[in-house]
Amino acid sequence: MKIIADTDRCVGAGQCVLTEPALFDQSEDDATIIVLNETPEGELIEKAREAVHVCPSQALSLEE
Repeated sequence: MKIIADTDRCVGAGQCVLTEPALFDQSEDDATIIVLNETPEGELIEKAREAVHVCPSQALSLEE
């Protein structure tokens, strides 16, 4: 699985970071998403799915 982030769609809400700070961070310039680990494993896979689900701008997706 790979996390795909569309920074053009990201509104900087930070829900992804709140869901799993080991996977996501935000740019200090414009608060857009930074993916720290594009290929999560183990329990982080479920956290990645949760982050995709809670993203208000639908800027995250998963490639299986």
